[in-house]
Amino acid sequence: MLQILRSGDRFHTRIAWLDSWHSFSFGEHFDPRREGFRNLRVINDDKIAPAAGFGTHGHRDMEIVSYVVDGVLAHEDSMGNGGNIERGEIQHMSAGTGVQHSEKNPQRDRPVHLLQIWLLPSSLGLKPGYGQKLFKADSKRDRLRLVASAHGRDDSLLLHSDADLYASLLSEGKEVTATLGRSGHGWVQVVSGAVDVNGLRLQTGDGAAATKEPTLTLIGRAPETELLVFDLG
Repeated sequence: MLQILRSGDRFHTRIAWLDSWHSFSFGEHFDPRREGFRNLRVINDDKIAPAAGFGTHGHRDMEIVSYVVDGVLAHEDSMGNGGNIERGEIQHMSAGTGVQHSEKNPQRDRPVHLLQIWLLPSSLGLKPGYGQKLFKADSKRDRLRLVASAHGRDDSLLLHSDADLYASLLSEGKEVTATLGRSGHGWVQVVSGAVDVNGLRLQTGDGAAATKEPTLTLIGRAPETELLVFDLG
């Protein structure tokens, strides 16, 4: 079964420097029916204004992935990590026993667009950790590229969560198959473009929860569709 969450049905936060769409309950937006899906807790589709961003704040016992769609995101944390994350790069932070960090747009002439993703960890009280990696467009073209995984396999980022995350840049008419090998549960998030998922059309910003679907057939329906696929425990 696929349950589609349309882009416009997401929760929305709009303030002077941030335009954010929330797939699940977040901040002041709460719906007990939408507190995440399986161990996936947050997908925030954020656009941060130039020279603005999130000041230093804390997290604990959460696996946090930042996927930069366009622009540059500057990161600093209490583990001593700092630098920029650009298009094609993915950052992973394991908050574990506690970490402080900030996320800002260092550019003064354009916003930064990113997806911020939170997953529940497999165990609590882990040592905080950090990873960042570039995945070139060719590695995602018309295929599903594993970018973060429970065991860091295939040169992906290591997640301390029962989940695998794939990214794809799918050309029009091209088809890929995602195997949900854990439990037949997963989530598809369309970053841009359009895709048919087991015969159902998803557009930019749409998401779909898969329940007891061992495989997902994805067919590109735009010149280029960027999407994320989660295989969830």
